[in-house]
Amino acid sequence: MPQAATSASILGLSILSGLGNNATEHATRMEAGETGLRPLDQLLGSEVECGNLQAGWIQDRSLLLSRKWAPASTLALHCALEAVEDANLTPSDLKHAAIIAGSSRGNAYLTNWPNRRPFKLMAASNSMHGEIASAVSIELGITGPWQTIASGCAASLDAVGYAKMLLDAGIVKFAIVLGIELPLVPEIIQHYQHTGVLTTNGINDPYHPETSGFSPGEAGTTLVLTSEDVSNTPKITGYWCNSDADSPIGMPSDGRGLRQCLKQAVAALPDKTITAICPHASGTLLHAKAEQSALIDSINPSSEISLHPLKPFTGHSVGASGALDTSILAHYLRQNKLPPNLPNLTAPPSPFTLPVKPAEFKNSTLLKIAVGMGGHNSIISMEN
Repeated sequence: MPQAATSASILGLSILSGLGNNATEHATRMEAGETGLRPLDQLLGSEVECGNLQAGWIQDRSLLLSRKWAPASTLALHCALEAVEDANLTPSDLKHAAIIAGSSRGNAYLTNWPNRRPFKLMAASNSMHGEIASAVSIELGITGPWQTIASGCAASLDAVGYAKMLLDAGIVKFAIVLGIELPLVPEIIQHYQHTGVLTTNGINDPYHPETSGFSPGEAGTTLVLTSEDVSNTPKITGYWCNSDADSPIGMPSDGRGLRQCLKQAVAALPDKTITAICPHASGTLLHAKAEQSALIDSINPSSEISLHPLKPFTGHSVGASGALDTSILAHYLRQNKLPPNLPNLTAPPSPFTLPVKPAEFKNSTLLKIAVGMGGHNSIISMEN
């Protein structure tokens, strides 16, 4: 039985979004101040009313096509294989690993994917959220526990947290975390549009006083975690979550649920210096006000804290966003750095800053926040 852990080392990762096909491509474009956002009608044509909506999608559509597996599951397999290779794990290492997937929509609405001829035998499986984790288990021959979490936009950050708990408990030695989302489907876009969460003015600046909603994005990412204390690797050192019990759509305007979750994280890290935060920063005006309020009331630093909202680069990949951000952060932490911000973003009040160049990061703690529709708040802490 593996020994219980207090932190989880990140051995491997893979990243795929509208910004690029791997971590290096993401970093290169981010440091050039570029985004992966384009008008949605370039992908969906006249199938949606909001064709001028800025969105981010995976350029190589062949990576999403399989007769056997649904598109989200196919993406999960691609990302998992790349991350396992990056982690340099053997089939023996993987045999009893845990697989925890996070996705808001799973394979819902993806049965009529363009250019796909699915097997009729797989029709039931192809419509299930659980297939995302199941496909990886089957194709990689992994017999450990698997689960798919669907806690809205917090889903894949919760997947990171749940994987860490399995490692902490000594149940497994390795865990594969998947963050998968393909929301650029006419039915889903229509639902988001009717709900009023998509941007109506194109402002790609989550704390701008006139921000009106988010730009959606596709993404697939995988993190390979281990309970072993591996030197010179990024670490997941803590996980906290709670619920607002307030609204199925929004969140309290004062951010009280997130504030309480942040206070729990800060209280659990009394000897750690928190110098950076990757906020949820979805782009809706309500969330901008609530998250800023929670941050200001919960974090009492002795010096500046840098914020690193990453959705302006990738778009909001909904349930995949938490793990996507975590993978980007881990790529930079491997170099003892923090990612840059898109230039000219609106910064919350002091002591929070938005550096536009990669910053040095060492002997400190970073918080990553995710907030799910329905009032679910999640936070992890990271170190290098």
